[in-house]
Amino acid sequence: MAKKKTQVSKEQALEYYRQMLLIRRFEERAGQLYGMGLIAGFCHLYIGQEAVVVGIQSVLSDKDSVITAYRDHGHMLACGMDPNGVMAELTGREGGLSKGKGGSMHMFSREKNFYGGHGIVGAQIPLGTGLALAHQYNKDGGLCVAYMGDGASNQGQVYEAYNMASLWKLPVIYVIENNQYGMGTSTKRSSTGKNYYSRGQGWDIPGEKAEGMDLTVIREAAQRAVDHVRSGKGPYILEFDTYRYRGHSMSDPGNYRSKEEVEGVKVNRDPIDCFKAHILKDYNVTEDELKLLDKEIKAIVLDSVEFSKTSPEPDPSELYTDILVESN
Repeated sequence: MAKKKTQVSKEQALEYYRQMLLIRRFEERAGQLYGMGLIAGFCHLYIGQEAVVVGIQSVLSDKDSVITAYRDHGHMLACGMDPNGVMAELTGREGGLSKGKGGSMHMFSREKNFYGGHGIVGAQIPLGTGLALAHQYNKDGGLCVAYMGDGASNQGQVYEAYNMASLWKLPVIYVIENNQYGMGTSTKRSSTGKNYYSRGQGWDIPGEKAEGMDLTVIREAAQRAVDHVRSGKGPYILEFDTYRYRGHSMSDPGNYRSKEEVEGVKVNRDPIDCFKAHILKDYNVTEDELKLLDKEIKAIVLDSVEFSKTSPEPDPSELYTDILVESN
């Protein structure tokens, strides 16, 4: 497929930078709250991978749906979900987007067409394929973006979904966020073959692999995928070469990789630093503008922390809500 350049205005570039910075600062603060015991259960941070979801979200429309795995806070924020509601859900409070009952891995927003956060590895892919079927059935012009990691890409249910999506030409983009490690296992030790995107070839699903730390590259790849799917040609697979700075979850010390490896990525490939350099050079953005933006983001995140602390815990009666849908 021919490479397609996407035009970006100064205002758009600043908004993309703002979104990535919001995710970074939010996740840093979430990690602190976890260490203080204010967030319980599992917590998987998205630090390092911010450009992937921001780049993809930038080419979607309001009618499209998104579903992902458990490393999901960044996806929620990129979809426009309220940081207060996200943080309050992490701390199990009534003001959370799932009323404090879902926690880090199970937040939803029908208003923003965000369908989770799913804790079972790979389970979101058949569900995302079902969302694509709903778009097709309802003829609403929407598509579904279904995210997974490199570890989930080895799950059998993923290939069952590929087959169905290709057979019915469903409007779905499968995004593989290849951060090089499935929990603590390097992709070099867990998978044969270098490319996950090419595994769709058996079902005639096209795809491509791209740099996952460069927002501009991500946007261009995402636009090609969107154009393919919206034209009625069926599913598309995008694989992004990215990296997570923190452990698999907050309980992971990350001893399976060296400090030099992690620091090397931070210094040479950090998505926010790289995009910052780009907009400073090509959009006449000043350091003062970016400092003000950083100050604004820090205030938003601090507000979300305060909201999460002051929001009450759910009433025990909430145990019995949202567990059954009755139809007439």
